[in-house]
Amino acid sequence: MANSRPQQAKAARPRSGRRPLATPDAPRGQGAFPIVGIGASAGGLEACRTLLGALAPGNGMAFILVQHLDPTHESMMVDLLAGHTPMTVQQATYGVPIEPDHVYVIPPGTYLSVSNGALHLSQPQARHGARLPFDFLLYSLAENCGPRAICVVLSGTGADGSLGLKAVKEKGGLVIAQEPGEAAYDGMPRSAIATGAVDLVLPEAKMPEALVEYGQRRTPGGFHAPDEAKAWLQEIIDLLRAKTAHDFRLYKPGTLQRRIGRRMALAGVATMDRYIGILRSDTGELDLLAKDLLINVTSFFRDPHVFDVLAEKVVPYLVRSHPSDQPIRIWVAGCSTGEETYSLAMLFREEIASAKRSTKLQVFASDVDPDAVAHARDGFYPETIAAEVSPARLERFFSREDHGYRVLDELRAAVVFTVQDVLADPPFSRLGLY
Repeated sequence: MANSRPQQAKAARPRSGRRPLATPDAPRGQGAFPIVGIGASAGGLEACRTLLGALAPGNGMAFILVQHLDPTHESMMVDLLAGHTPMTVQQATYGVPIEPDHVYVIPPGTYLSVSNGALHLSQPQARHGARLPFDFLLYSLAENCGPRAICVVLSGTGADGSLGLKAVKEKGGLVIAQEPGEAAYDGMPRSAIATGAVDLVLPEAKMPEALVEYGQRRTPGGFHAPDEAKAWLQEIIDLLRAKTAHDFRLYKPGTLQRRIGRRMALAGVATMDRYIGILRSDTGELDLLAKDLLINVTSFFRDPHVFDVLAEKVVPYLVRSHPSDQPIRIWVAGCSTGEETYSLAMLFREEIASAKRSTKLQVFASDVDPDAVAHARDGFYPETIAAEVSPARLERFFSREDHGYRVLDELRAAVVFTVQDVLADPPFSRLGLY
């Protein structure tokens, strides 16, 4: 991907607007501060002004704004924002180090990403005709910042951000969407919420406080020594086993600790002993923690190389060598919200048609999370899947609806979704692929 280095816009001098929300100083070492990716389109400017204007210098966060802009006109976003925040506002330039208490605005006609603590600009490369600059930023934020990445989806049309925010969630970051009812254009927030990966749905006025609280508690002081961490972790795992349907004993301890710390930050709890007390008495928080630990994040054709091998070698062999009077039985364990299951079903449907065979397809898809299974059964996905699913497949296997696509009955009928724990429940049998 070719890199471009557009001229840096003149950095606007920070000027005070409304009274900012005061925050304590945050660590300034490289990699120590959260980075907030803000996505907006039509109607998003005012929401962004409200958000940034309520944050004081010293909040310890960096902000990167991806506003959909006309690529043929010079952006006025720096000037439009500078008068509403005491932070430094500047247009992003190639290689500039990311600093806290700064707002970086995407230049017109570029894609913006994060790597090694700096900003990188590149030429847009649309897939299937869709240009999704916010998704592009969020993928890089998730990969490079992990739990320090924060996604904020504001007013806008379309569904940009609905793919990348799932990567942020998967890596332990925070995802916030503007309340659709107050957004000038609700397309982006509604599509984000439809993914099931949004942590907080808030009016714009409440976002600054949520960001500050999360930033302050992002690294809770609950684990002070290896032995103490092991003891607290074991107690939480035991509580989850006793009071929910989930067993996390085989999960990696480091992953569990990071996800528990994230949940503590969202709950506004600073110490582990207090959080343990909440878990003992509040089954609602225990269920939220269990759901967070499951990390239901997936996408259509998620690993392109694997699906290419399946499409070129595995699926044709199975279809053409299988007795035509017997169904091909497939099991997808850990199906999450169904994207990979439907991807596999599409490959088999295409190959069965290409081979001119009448073989029946039976796909069994299971997951331990009943909410994820319900989402998969519903078969409705945001319009950003157009970046993952080809136009031919969208036309053949989906129907277009408001803000997204729904799986057609022809494909949906081939799949049976069920709630199942592979560690405790018996597996499916007589399978051709699993």
